[in-house]
Amino acid sequence: MHKELQADIAIIGGGVGGCAAALAAARMGRQVILTEETDWIGGQLTSQAVPPDEHRWIEQFGCTRSYREFRDGVRAYYKTRFPATAEARAVYYLNPGNGGVSRLCAEPRAYLAVLQDMLAPYVHSGKLVIMTRHRPVAAETDGDRVRSVTVIGDSGHRHTIRAAYILDATETGELLPLTCAEYVTGAESKRQTEEPHALDGAPDPRDIQAFTQCFAMDYKEGENHVIDKPKDYDFWRNYKADFWPDKQLSWVSPNPVTLEPVEETLFWGTDKYPLFYYRRIVDKANFAPGTFPSDITLVNWSQNDYWLGNVYDVRPEEALKHARQAKQLSLSLLYWLQTEAPRPDGGVGYPGLRLRPDVVGTEDGLAKYPYIRESRRIRAEFTVLEQHVSAAVRGEQGAVPFPDSVGVGCYRIDLHPSMTGRNYLDISSLPFQIPLGSLIPVRLENLLPACKNLGTTHITNGCFRLHPVEWNIGEAAGALAAYCLQNGYQPREVRNTPAKLEAFQNALVSQGFELTWPKITAV
Repeated sequence: MHKELQADIAIIGGGVGGCAAALAAARMGRQVILTEETDWIGGQLTSQAVPPDEHRWIEQFGCTRSYREFRDGVRAYYKTRFPATAEARAVYYLNPGNGGVSRLCAEPRAYLAVLQDMLAPYVHSGKLVIMTRHRPVAAETDGDRVRSVTVIGDSGHRHTIRAAYILDATETGELLPLTCAEYVTGAESKRQTEEPHALDGAPDPRDIQAFTQCFAMDYKEGENHVIDKPKDYDFWRNYKADFWPDKQLSWVSPNPVTLEPVEETLFWGTDKYPLFYYRRIVDKANFAPGTFPSDITLVNWSQNDYWLGNVYDVRPEEALKHARQAKQLSLSLLYWLQTEAPRPDGGVGYPGLRLRPDVVGTEDGLAKYPYIRESRRIRAEFTVLEQHVSAAVRGEQGAVPFPDSVGVGCYRIDLHPSMTGRNYLDISSLPFQIPLGSLIPVRLENLLPACKNLGTTHITNGCFRLHPVEWNIGEAAGALAAYCLQNGYQPREVRNTPAKLEAFQNALVSQGFELTWPKITAV
């Protein structure tokens, strides 16, 4: 079956940016179709099982109003629907999991429920159609415009979606090759960007950050939940990269900033950092006794970062191979934790660790989709460089101010090991603005990035890839498309005409966007 659909705006990819884009466009009265490859919208938050990495000021400023509404909704979800303790209810900024990585560690299912609630008014009114289990397979272009995108569902049925604006909110920039958009992958060279940490030699499109197949687990002391030995366990048990200080399945990994070896552990009780609490998403102490039999954590550690090969811009069979091997790495990590991981008491293994498929909504217990840190990136009217945001370069001047700002973000330049054997790069950055020019392709007129695929470099991707920034990018892209339809403008016309840019920025501010930062320090 092949069916044609029509909308004002088609958003391909239902992750964090895609949901925010749909919210913005539908809020402005446009007819929107949102497609998503998995059966869960929410991307990093849900199908990839990654609690939000955020800056230290997130409770006060530094995000859009709708992102704050999302965060408030997650807290209300637990306070109103769960038997939270009186102490937990009294905590205004409740952290359901009390995880160390975020002030809002929660279950993927909770994030999903809140996102669905936020979008529900537009779904019920017919302004927004959400098509899960659909992935893009083709696109039709006419000169510098994209006319349609074809998606295929799990059933094999195809839908061709025609829209005035097409937003690429896929995790890997899937529409860029389908639409013949000019785009970049991997690492740039110093000759291209003059970035202090760019490659000294030629650019390398294969130099892409590791991805991770996350999973959820809890711990039942005295019980045995050891999984079957993974098929590739012997390989991963003995694997050691040349740039790594120990075997990957060990407690030793590099400090991301200094690259010095650091030894970690699983639980509190020693002077080593306890990884179980790093991304803990349920702290059972926040709830009435018996609500949760155990704390629950998500495993997104250096030990299951996969850097042996990529899953896009490679042959399909190679992509499938690396996706499978990444799953084997994560299952091997769990099996190692259950059977061989050294314990502080001199023993080995924690057989009470239990895989939680229900938490991530899959049969195998692994997240529905790998956590993709680095996407294809458009060649944009303006590309954000390291020297625009680096604390070492800019110092007390702060990040470069962008007159076409459409939002703000803040995170360290945090690059995980790459697929060409480079180790972490983790350096201080400054609170930055998101320039509209980074959302406008150099040629195509009606294709907009709405995820991690905007005009950044390999290096600045490291601080633009996190949840609140992706939300802002998507919401700005959705608002831009709706604004252009409302006024009969083109996106680059809005950016390059001072009066139109000012009017658009005023419209964003009225919708709860923050376009500038107060004076604060680096991170």
